[in-house]
Amino acid sequence: MTKIISYNVNGIRAAMKKGFIDWINAANADIICLQETKAQPDQIPVFEFQEAGYFTYMHSAVKKGYSGVAILTRKEPDHVEIGIGIDKYDNEGRMIRADYGDVSVASIYHPSGSSGDVRQDFKMEWLADFQKYIDELKKSRPNLILCGDYNICHKPIDIHDPVRNAKSSGFLPEEREWIGQFIDSGFIDSFRYFNQDPHHYSWWSYRANARANNKGWRIDYNMVSKPLESKLQGARILPEAMHSDHCPIVVDINI
Repeated sequence: MTKIISYNVNGIRAAMKKGFIDWINAANADIICLQETKAQPDQIPVFEFQEAGYFTYMHSAVKKGYSGVAILTRKEPDHVEIGIGIDKYDNEGRMIRADYGDVSVASIYHPSGSSGDVRQDFKMEWLADFQKYIDELKKSRPNLILCGDYNICHKPIDIHDPVRNAKSSGFLPEEREWIGQFIDSGFIDSFRYFNQDPHHYSWWSYRANARANNKGWRIDYNMVSKPLESKLQGARILPEAMHSDHCPIVVDINI
């Protein structure tokens, strides 16, 4: 069984100061997909990850201290693909993919639209282009595990206050519609596949003691393509990990 973790660390250097490497050693995952590394390649602790038993592959943003994704993996991939081939997104370090035989695992950081209309428009453009990219990719790589921060809650169960947040970026009708049709295009929300209970979140605001009161949003997903459904073994969220305003999410799969 392969244990895959996705984790928006909200700054890899900040996470390292909070004991992230000790957590990695204890978590004992086969693949760790990181988002929002906020680091240039020379600022990512490759040596420490190597000491923990991982190869490190990264895609940093051009802008320093911003965005960025990485994959830590115990097994060396056959191929690593950086970006999606569209400069305005690739300059922001949004996606990296590792291929293992006929299975691909990607770390993806979808844009946030919470800063205003310009970035919300950018987010919606990205979502449309991302869907096209994945539709095309599935033709040659049908076995996909797309891990990351999607910055969208799918359903009311995925957010602590769906009524008051109905007009908030991350829970807008058009975003929820997008993630619904993305799943319908051939993916499984692995956490919901195994768990239909409420009050499970992966991100909490730093404001108003939100995390202590579990007033959160579930915006991080390990999306598994339908051909891999029979391989799924389990999925869970790890809210006790405290290196970020997000927490790690896990999928166990026989690949």
